[in-house]
Amino acid sequence: MNLSIIIPLLNEQESLPELHSWIARIMRENNFSYEVIFIDDGSTDDSWKTVEQLSVQDPNVKGIRFLRNYGKSQALHAGFAKALGDVIITMDADLQDSPDEIPGLYNMITKDNYDLVSGWKKKRYDSVVAKNLPSKLFNWAARKTSGVQLNDFNCGLKAYKNIVVKNVEVSGEMHRYIPVLAKNAGFGNIGEKVVIHQARKYGSSKFGMSRFINGFLDLITIWFLSKFGKRPMHLFGALGVVMFLIGFLSAGYIGIMKLYKIYSHETAILVTNNPWFYIALTTMIIGTQLFLAGFLGEIILRTKNNEERYKIAKEINL
Repeated sequence: MNLSIIIPLLNEQESLPELHSWIARIMRENNFSYEVIFIDDGSTDDSWKTVEQLSVQDPNVKGIRFLRNYGKSQALHAGFAKALGDVIITMDADLQDSPDEIPGLYNMITKDNYDLVSGWKKKRYDSVVAKNLPSKLFNWAARKTSGVQLNDFNCGLKAYKNIVVKNVEVSGEMHRYIPVLAKNAGFGNIGEKVVIHQARKYGSSKFGMSRFINGFLDLITIWFLSKFGKRPMHLFGALGVVMFLIGFLSAGYIGIMKLYKIYSHETAILVTNNPWFYIALTTMIIGTQLFLAGFLGEIILRTKNNEERYKIAKEINL
């Protein structure tokens, strides 16, 4: 199979028939063998009913319905697990991503041998203040922190080799950082393609300003996991040892000075009246706690189970 097109959705019943018709036309024109996997992330409208109707009309349409809203990352994870195509395309269901871009993305994967190609919505139709400027700041920070030189991490239109999606673990709200996760997993040939951004035709955006705040927090998480995710003791243990040694040496110095003054018959204050005693004690306690945090982190990594992060209510053609 040439293509798996994965489309997470939430309350997009109006756009689904038009989106499916558009995708099907592009597939026919290019003689692609394909599947379209719609993942209904807890819609409260008739989106699932629409997916069922489309699956009756077109056997290439497949569907996954979550019991409730779990988030885009979980929807992509479920789609990646089921995808059979040599090339995986992800796109949003709101018609702001153009299916006309699919052949170009497919060729970049198959002919130019990219592991991953991310869309870049260079010209956007979103609000400049509410979305464009925060997005530019967010993307700049993501480039500097991750080392992945993409202009638009948030673009939902991306193409992947099948082997990439099968080896990248998407969890939490990490969907915007799949290129970073792919790079950390060893897939370094990452490309970018300028794509058309269309004005929203139906409904309203499901994302507000909070996604940028959460995005920056997730960026810090990605940085930490890429550096110390496999060996937390390397960070917490090292910091703990340094803090404990500072406190221990400080306490030793205070004790030695106390004994020296007593031996020299000089006036010496009580150790407990010396403010440096409490600083030394605090640093030793913090050092011990950091060391224990690293130790517990190592234990958790070795005993953790892969918990089911979402519940699937129904599946179609899968």
